[in-house]
Amino acid sequence: MGRSVQDPALCGISRRTVLKAGAAAAAFATVPVAAPSILRAQTPAVKIGILQPVTGALAHDGDLGRLGAEIAINEINAAGGIKSLGGARIEMVFGDARSMPEAGTQEVERMQAEGVSAIVGGFASPICLAASQAAARYDLPYLVDVGVSDQIMARGLTNTFRFSPGFGKVTQVALDNLTAINERAGKPARTVVLVHEDGLFGSGLAKLLQTELPKRGFEVLETIAHPTPARDMSNVALRIRSLNPDLVIPSNYYGEFVLLARTMQQQRIKPKGIYAILGGAASNGRFVKEFPQAAQNVIDCNHWHDPKNPKALALRKAVEGQGKSFAYNVPLNYSNLLLLADAIERAASTDRKKIIEALNASSFAGHIMPYGPTKFVNGQNEGATPINTQIQGSDIKVIFPEAFAEAKANFPAA
Repeated sequence: MGRSVQDPALCGISRRTVLKAGAAAAAFATVPVAAPSILRAQTPAVKIGILQPVTGALAHDGDLGRLGAEIAINEINAAGGIKSLGGARIEMVFGDARSMPEAGTQEVERMQAEGVSAIVGGFASPICLAASQAAARYDLPYLVDVGVSDQIMARGLTNTFRFSPGFGKVTQVALDNLTAINERAGKPARTVVLVHEDGLFGSGLAKLLQTELPKRGFEVLETIAHPTPARDMSNVALRIRSLNPDLVIPSNYYGEFVLLARTMQQQRIKPKGIYAILGGAASNGRFVKEFPQAAQNVIDCNHWHDPKNPKALALRKAVEGQGKSFAYNVPLNYSNLLLLADAIERAASTDRKKIIEALNASSFAGHIMPYGPTKFVNGQNEGATPINTQIQGSDIKVIFPEAFAEAKANFPAA
């Protein structure tokens, strides 16, 4: 504790001495070099947790997610921060999920201790599932950036929101679009082989496809599962060759998708089409740049930005201008940060319950995705939808639906 004015050690100091000391201090405070000693009121920063797997098997995707979040945070701060909080800046509290659900949970606990107001990210479904559950213990708002498993949103957690579509919606749209593309081409494709990663995302999607594809007139010849990470796809490719399907539908992460496509190319396996649903590399500029022959004509139904939105085009140009690859993770995380900032602005508070209330009431339309205004129902954005892209030449082009299309589908490809 500090000493009181009755402290014996202060007795005997004259009033004149005190006044002289005060005058000297005042004179020193006017000197410019002493500015750091002046105490001024500072608006506290708004801490936001950004959770991404930047080490391990999913590191490439995690880096892209972090990049999208960083760009959005920099833009928000440059534009004056959260104005309803006196121009408070957003401060990133980053956590590496290390490509493991348990690591994601550990990072949520650390972010909670550091006082974050909300968390964005996770990428993979198992990480999002575990991390959002951990955040729920603290009523900590959690925005899922990518995680497509519908199990994430089926638990009724009031803290969890997903701006993008889940695999139920993605599969429905993907099959509608596949049927339309196939019919326009004269129905050249009838048989299918499914290749999927054996985790929550891939297994759930494969099960759904096994049920839905026959309803659309497609015959599923076989479903092939593989682990993540996978080091070799030779046996998978040989099995595809022996079955000779019209279509191969992969659902896996970046490394395994690239490995499968390259192995099929090396073994000269040429189905009428590779039609990915949430393909890990099919909508990724790195794949196009590094393996152009294996990537050619791959179609994907996935998250993607609105190609007619000038802000989205500027974001893509900025990322590629840094010599970095561009994929859906970037605009999704970018848009999630803008959405969250809008909610905090309207809440005019960093109180977690008020932010959750603001998210539930959101009609945010300032994103760069091919969605309408945001509308959350039980945490899921009802307006979210995927679109179809195809790798054509050295670029990724939107081919469906027509409202967003930049090119026509090259189908069948062989």
